[in-house]
Amino acid sequence: MDAPRLPSAAAAALALQAAGESARRLAEREWFGTPLHRMMLSGPRPDGMAANPRDLRPVEPERGRRILAGIFDLAGTEMVVGQQGDPFDRPSPTRQFAVALHRMGWMNDLLAAGDAGAKLGLRLAMDWRRIFGKWNGFSWGPDVIERRVFNLACAARRLTYAASDAERTMVLDDLARQARHLASIGQAPERALERAVAAGVAGCALGGDAGERLIDLSTARLKHDLAAVVSHEGVHAGRSPQAGLELLFDLLTLDDALHQRGQAGPDELPRAIDRLSAATRFFTLPDNRLAAFQGGEAVGPRRIAAALAHEDGEARARRRAPHGGFERLESAGMTVMVDAGLPARGRWSATACAQPSALEIVCGADRLIVGCAWTADSGASHALRLTDASSTANIADMSAGQPLRGFPAAALGPRLTGAPRKVEVKRHDAEAAAWLEVSHDGWVKRFGLIHERKLYLDRATEELRGEDNFRPVVEKEQDGPRRYYPFTVRFHLHPEARASLARDHKSVLLKGPSEQGWWLRNDAIEVSVEPSLYIDAGLQRRTVQVVLRGQASEDKGGKLRWKLSRAEG
Repeated sequence: MDAPRLPSAAAAALALQAAGESARRLAEREWFGTPLHRMMLSGPRPDGMAANPRDLRPVEPERGRRILAGIFDLAGTEMVVGQQGDPFDRPSPTRQFAVALHRMGWMNDLLAAGDAGAKLGLRLAMDWRRIFGKWNGFSWGPDVIERRVFNLACAARRLTYAASDAERTMVLDDLARQARHLASIGQAPERALERAVAAGVAGCALGGDAGERLIDLSTARLKHDLAAVVSHEGVHAGRSPQAGLELLFDLLTLDDALHQRGQAGPDELPRAIDRLSAATRFFTLPDNRLAAFQGGEAVGPRRIAAALAHEDGEARARRRAPHGGFERLESAGMTVMVDAGLPARGRWSATACAQPSALEIVCGADRLIVGCAWTADSGASHALRLTDASSTANIADMSAGQPLRGFPAAALGPRLTGAPRKVEVKRHDAEAAAWLEVSHDGWVKRFGLIHERKLYLDRATEELRGEDNFRPVVEKEQDGPRRYYPFTVRFHLHPEARASLARDHKSVLLKGPSEQGWWLRNDAIEVSVEPSLYIDAGLQRRTVQVVLRGQASEDKGGKLRWKLSRAEG
């Protein structure tokens, strides 16, 4: 899975930008470790608690019961500490486990276990404070402290209900200090809005001037950033449906907490909530799970239902989000979601994927065709962000873009480079059918070819016809030996689906949990069923992919036609 090298001028500019950002980050980290910074975090002490922020995400009571038994099952790894054990005074088995442990997303699950859970939650918060409460580069890092501040703010009232006066003071002081530090972080600018929301939620929980100052900081950031992060269609600037859903949860919590304090948030807040809610409906497929694109997973139905519970009545999901770069084709028995936009750029591209024209297909309630669904929290290889990790086409097993590596990635984050710069979309809807054409220039510099994906959904026959065409940018006469490029069209299957290659070694029978079959027919030179991976709840699951192979010449191009139709009987 190779990708192009950056031109020398672009590489030099990137190196210069990375050097500047690295110096700024180093200075920030050095400053954060100084006694003066820690003293400034002390600030005004909270005057008790004010609001009781509520995280609307569904809890997992079973995980809370396991923690009561001394078993921490996080990020796919288990740590047994015993009922009186301390998970913070021993090495974590993996980095993903450590991130999940220090983010304390498990705290609400533990509190769901009742008074015993609250008592243990308070003890664990004190254990964390004893070891990491003053300063630690990892635990106070931007990708960890953001979620811990939010989770502790939502748990604070329950944690302090049966606490002693001294313990209550320590919990609230710690929350205030961490929230002030969170608001001062400048690195990872793509998460600046989410950090401000978490600090605002903490501010709502804390009484007195300590809380008011945090609310003021959060409100100012929301006024500045919400319109830039949430498009008028509700698509997150990073283009991940899951990122939009998680931001919606946080904004709902903040909005409710502000109302508890008798304050109204900025006008941009309810507007963003409405837009993110509409986008969540748009991205929810008939299996009641979220479409998984651009660094997001297929979030499950309980979470989606919780995020949309604030809405009155049922609103119909729209068919298009053209400015966000997504198209949805649907009939009674088939739904197709297509990534028809450019990957996010700049700071927003840290989780972007080089997967133009990728699609997901749900037949009935079975999600059959997917991408690998890479997410940053999964710890999976960044190779899953490349083109052949999605259900789209590529040439010569190369990728239409790649994440930064080495020093630039360490300074700027794993941003995506070399991605397509132009996408064109044409669509026509009629009562009996829908037609979509998406083209991009991701292969022009290396091969002089434009990829066109044409999709025709016949609503009467429940048949999806596709054509992947590589068209030369410039028609030219061939004055020497004709040069051919191999290309592939891939269809990754959901782990609950399976594929059977027919005896003609062309047609492939696809089946999901419902056992309804769907024929994938094609005119490829070669057809194979090969291993693949799928990220589900942060864990890697084995699955397969159907790979169709063809050839394109530099002067005439090439195309491959395929059709997905219901198998009778």
